[in-house]
Amino acid sequence: MKIAVITPHKDASQRLVEALRAQAHQVVLVMGEPGQLASVAEQHRPELLLVDGLDFGPAELAGVEQLSARHPDMAVVLICAAQSAEFLVQAMRAGVREVLPAPANAEAVLAAIARIESRLKGRAAPQGAGKVLAFLPCKGGSGATFLATHLGLHLAEHASVLLIDLNLQFGDALSFVHRGKPASTLADLVSDMRRLDASFLSASAVQVGPNFQILAAPDEVSQAMEITPEHIDQILTLAVAHYDFVVLDLGRALDTLSIKALDRADRIFPVLVTSLPAIRHAKKLLGVFKSLGYPADKVELMVNRFEKRGDISVDEISRLLGVPTVRTVPNAFKEVNDAINEGVALAASRVSPVTKSLTDFAVSLLPPVEEVRGSLLGRLFRRA
Repeated sequence: MKIAVITPHKDASQRLVEALRAQAHQVVLVMGEPGQLASVAEQHRPELLLVDGLDFGPAELAGVEQLSARHPDMAVVLICAAQSAEFLVQAMRAGVREVLPAPANAEAVLAAIARIESRLKGRAAPQGAGKVLAFLPCKGGSGATFLATHLGLHLAEHASVLLIDLNLQFGDALSFVHRGKPASTLADLVSDMRRLDASFLSASAVQVGPNFQILAAPDEVSQAMEITPEHIDQILTLAVAHYDFVVLDLGRALDTLSIKALDRADRIFPVLVTSLPAIRHAKKLLGVFKSLGYPADKVELMVNRFEKRGDISVDEISRLLGVPTVRTVPNAFKEVNDAINEGVALAASRVSPVTKSLTDFAVSLLPPVEEVRGSLLGRLFRRA
């Protein structure tokens, strides 16, 4: 890949340039300021513009947006100290592909480049790889965790499923379907990454059902701070090789870690309820996904607790959000709330309209029977 690195710190960036060249990348190092991005892009025509150590404000991001419009095939990656959620959203809207925290080591940069290369070249996922499904709420209280956990239960009736709770600070996905306390969490797994393999991943998760495991969120907020996007990338790479489905339960925050997870997802399911504030939040979220370059068929809106005779119809939601289809889950608030409070799965009630809806949803995500058998046999031979 042809890469232009623009930075005010030549000595510090030289080590990064050497690491990139060692991976057979064609690299140009330019000493510069944010205002020079356009001239560097015009002169060198890189596939990737890597900006290291420059301060970016609204004016500089506006310049990046203009640059991205003129060079749609060029990816822009920022390495900078500013990591606020507001800055990340503004950067994504400007066309920045990734924002890495400074100082970024060569491993993190090479991982980001690998993801960008894969997307630019349109590489397909390896045959037999598991599918990654990401759920996140458009607004608090939308029920994304309930849908993620219970879809996982239904998928597990036909395939192997791992749910990873990526709501790192306030995640409680396990409590929706299991009364016990996890012996270990995602933080425990990350603290000993040198041992990461299929057995360690499985042992770190809670066995909720014969084919369903949940890797719980950290117990302490301080532990969540130690988990990086690179950790998530490594875990997902391993998980898709050993599970048919990897379900991600994300919080509302958009940061480098959640964006890393969304990049890896095959399908993204933003969850909302039928209220105008939720619809407004959904519209903003869809705008972010568009800025990230996600194809339209990667994202499917889910309206939870939907009532056919409610004030807002599915057609109105589709029109307001500019999407052709919206998936709905019927309202059964008391039944669902009782199940959550008891820490048991609603799936035990086969007469529930919510259960029927999620059963149909799970079936729609399953591959043909022949593919499922091949995937399971393949995994058995790999383990043998």
